[in-house]
Formats: sequence, C-alpha cells, structure tokens
Amino acid sequence: MTSAATENVDPANSVGPNRSKFSSVIATFTPTAWIGVCILSFWLLVACFAPILAPHDEGAIMSTQSFTLTEEASWMGTDYLGRDLLSRVIYGSRTTLGLAAIATLLSFSTGIVLGFLAAVSGGWVDQILSRFVDAIMAFPSIMLALIIIGGVGSSIPVVILTVALIDTTRVFRLSRALALDASVMEYVDVARARGENSGWIMLREILPNTVTPLAAEFGIRFTFAILFISALSFLGLGVQPPGADWGVMVKENIQGILYSAPAALIPAACIATVTIGVNFLVDWYLQQSDHQIPSEIIN
Repeated sequence: MTSAATENVDPANSVGPNRSKFSSVIATFTPTAWIGVCILSFWLLVACFAPILAPHDEGAIMSTQSFTLTEEASWMGTDYLGRDLLSRVIYGSRTTLGLAAIATLLSFSTGIVLGFLAAVSGGWVDQILSRFVDAIMAFPSIMLALIIIGGVGSSIPVVILTVALIDTTRVFRLSRALALDASVMEYVDVARARGENSGWIMLREILPNTVTPLAAEFGIRFTFAILFISALSFLGLGVQPPGADWGVMVKENIQGILYSAPAALIPAACIATVTIGVNFLVDWYLQQSDHQIPSEIIN
C-alpha cells in the first residue's frame, strides 16, 4: 500500500500550494514592477548590511578638505566636514527607511483599528473619533509637526510618533470609509445575525474585503513618511547630527551645489529612487488587484 500511494504522488505538485501561489503572483509582474522590486530589494539589503558595506564609520572625518575626492574617502568623495559620503549614504538608508517603516506600521495598526471601530460601532464612538481626527487634520502637516517637536523636543521616538500621528488620521479616514461601505453588505448582516462580536466582524469580514485599497495606501503612506522625515531632518527637527539621514545630508551639503559638488544631490536621488520603486509596486498591485492578487494574499 505504501508503494502504491507513493506512485500516485505527482512530483510536479510536490512543491505544495504556497509555492504555486507565489509563482502565479510573480508571473503577473510587469517590467516596472520588477524595477520597483529591484530598487527596494537593493536598499533593503544596503540598510540591513550597512555596517558591513560602509567603508568607514558614519561620523569619521577622512579629510580636512570638503566636497573633494581624496585617497582616504571612497569614490563619492567627502561631505562638507570631510566625512566619507558613501558611508553616510549607506548608514542613512538604515535610518531613513527604518524610521519610515516603523512610523507607517504604527500609523496603520492604529488607524485601521480606530477606523473600523468607528464604522462598526457608530453613534458616539464614531462621533468622538471622527471629530478628534478632523481637529488634527485641520492643522497643516508640517505646522503640526513643528508644534509637537518644538514643544516636546527633537528625538527619534518623537519624530516617529509625530509622523505616525499625522499618518494615522489619513488611514483612519480611508479605513472608516471602506468599513462603512462593507458594513452594509449582506455577509456582515449574516455575521451580526449569528451573534458575532464587533472584533470578529472587523477581522474576519471587513478586513479581507478592504485589503486591496489598504495595501495600496500603505505604499503611499510609506513614501510620504520617507519624504516627511527627510523634510523634518532638512529643517533640523528630525535626526540630529552626527547621525546619518538622507534629509540631514541634503541640508548639510546644500552649499556644495555652489562648488558643483554632488554631495547634496546624491541623498536626494536616493529618496527619489525609493519613492519611484514604491510607486511602481503600488501601480502594479492596483492593476492586478481586481482578480488575482487579493485572493492569493487573503488565502
């Protein structure tokens, strides 16, 4: 019986359903999607292995000459203090992408829960949460960040929480709107008739049917977090020197443009490449979401 059962096994299917699903998703990649994957994979590897890839420490001064190529520095030359620019770009990827990822995850976990809760509960819960969000959104984002960081003080936790708070309001509005549309569907009425609680309805009924726009919004919010953290660093309210951050590097080396030095343009180009890569993946996901990708992810 054992040999007969073994003979009936199809070797082509021995890889299991998970690999089949993964292969079907990969097959839908467009050229721009592959570009986005390559860009994000590159920067992810750079950020993870920054101490190994960087030829020098992020704060080590390699030369007394600014914006020049020296024997001590790498092929990118030095920044305005004579530090190795390549090393600071590599370490800056870890700081910029890490802070943006933490802030985005925090804002989504909070915004989705509060948005779904407001839509499912309704009544005074919805009114209190919605009015609180409206009050926060009444302030321009950069002005609100300046008020919070200026009053509390600049530090990495404060920057993360500030960006997460601003992003949470946007995620709340989107998730609440999606949950309101889903809450009037028949499958939600059936779940309520069975006596399911609000947590079960939000997790098992509403979330799987709103994952596509929320996933697309995650990419947009991640890009916004990168740009916003870089803007705060450029204004002197984000990562403080001698820490390496792409926004800080643009601010520090802005005078190099007068000497035709690329020290300020290189970190700006790094920010642009990450933004382009994320947008390429979001565009691909939205194109494929109607039929293929949601079912693969949800299951």
